Amino acid sequence: MVETDPELAQRLEQVIMTLLERRAATASICPSDAAREAHEGDTDGWRALMEPARRAAWRLVAAGKVEVTRAGRPVTETEARGPIRIRRAR
Repeated sequence: MVETDPELAQRLEQVIMTLLERRAATASICPSDAAREAHEGDTDGWRALMEPARRAAWRLVAAGKVEVTRAGRPVTETEARGPIRIRRAR
C-alpha cells in the first residue's frame, strides 16, 4: 500500500507518542527510533523517514505534547541543528 503524506504524518506522530508512553516519563527518543518503528520492512528504508519523523516531532511540539531537545535542553525548530531528542512535554 502506498501511503499519502497525511497518513504517514499521522502514523509517525502516533509512533512517537507510543514510543514515549513505553518509556519512563523523563526518557527521550531519537527521531530514528520513530522512523525505524514506522518503516515496514527489514531494509534501511527507514532512513527516508527521518525528515518526516522530525517534522512529526515539530507538529507535536506545536500541539504541546512533546519537547525537542539538544544536549538535554529544549530547542526551537530554528535552533535545532545536529542530533536531537524528543521527550514528553513538561
